Amino acid sequence: MNNRERWLVVILASINFTHILDFMIMMPLGNYLMPYFRINSQQFTMLVGAYTLSAGISGFTAAFFVDRFDRRKVLVAGYIGFLLGTLACGIAPNYHLLLISRLIAGLFGGLIGAQVLSIVSDTFSYERRGTAMGAVMSAFAIASTLGVPFALYLANAISWHAPFLFVAIVGTVVVPLIFKFIPPMTAHLQRKQEAETGLAVLTTVLSSPMQRWALLFTGLIMMGHFLIVPFINPYMEFNNGYSKTQTPLIYLVGGIAAFFASNMLGRLSDRYGKLKVFMICIFLSLPLVVTVTSLGPIPFWIVLLFFGLWFIVATGRGVTAQAMVSNVVPPQQRGSFMSFNSSVQQLGTFLASMVAGFVVVNGPHNEIYRYHWLGYLSVAILLCCAVIAVKVFGAHKEKMVTTEAAATA
Repeated sequence: MNNRERWLVVILASINFTHILDFMIMMPLGNYLMPYFRINSQQFTMLVGAYTLSAGISGFTAAFFVDRFDRRKVLVAGYIGFLLGTLACGIAPNYHLLLISRLIAGLFGGLIGAQVLSIVSDTFSYERRGTAMGAVMSAFAIASTLGVPFALYLANAISWHAPFLFVAIVGTVVVPLIFKFIPPMTAHLQRKQEAETGLAVLTTVLSSPMQRWALLFTGLIMMGHFLIVPFINPYMEFNNGYSKTQTPLIYLVGGIAAFFASNMLGRLSDRYGKLKVFMICIFLSLPLVVTVTSLGPIPFWIVLLFFGLWFIVATGRGVTAQAMVSNVVPPQQRGSFMSFNSSVQQLGTFLASMVAGFVVVNGPHNEIYRYHWLGYLSVAILLCCAVIAVKVFGAHKEKMVTTEAAATA
């Protein structure tokens, strides 16, 4: 990467950091919010799912017009709205206002992820995209390593409101940097002779079997991952007896592992093939999913070991999956497609949260029962993802690269 590309990746990673941290922090706050609001597991998963539901709806809606505008303008508009929604979460006095605030944050947050991925895809060729995706998506690891433990520290030291206020403050610092380091992104407008309107955008996606399979693939990847995430903290504390000072270490260790994995596996996928790295990661993740959802009260260092390994392979899955999915459309259609893709990701996460909330049940002391059922369901979904990956990205790999090269010529 040259210096301009490095700064662009750093700012996009910073946007991803705040965006992902806001989404992630709700999940480990389960053992704070359920007792505080006196809500059950189903009500808690509504808080988790509210963001992803509204983000999915806004991402789907944006797909009909997003390719008509400068990507930077769309990114800034979505990011400022997202920060205002997050600020509202930080000052929400009760459960219902917090739920409404999560819906508002998700409404604007649904625009962010697609624009970040589209800007990366427009800037970097497919042969270099795994490295760039790995760098941008390392924000997930940084959010886990630094953001979530620090946010949980703020929740312990102050209140559950503090993590959301922290995200809003950090995001406010990032906004002027977007204008400084991300140039206007209008090349896709210059390539496009005639903008698609109305349902033509959706028809373009639905008429392509490859794009339909890619959207199903990305939704199932998110569902398979987030089935088990919302109840990690409550399960570790209420079932296995680990304290609130110990459970943040899961995200610290896992985040460190994921940070190195996202960059290393991104480079390896460019060198050896994205599908190959994806398949290795997904099959290594299956026994880990079963293990982490069935853990008993064992020494905590073993818990950290298992979660560290799980974070590594889950990150490898995500980086390679998004790199493959980003290449199923030419640049002039990428913004719309990635908005659909982001919408499907959010809806997959929403479904995962809802299913998880109805599968598990609470005991008299907030214990989580039937958590291992979610592990088995996650394994089944991830196996489906492996089959789809081979079907779509294996058979059409060379065709995708050739198509993009022709479209960008």
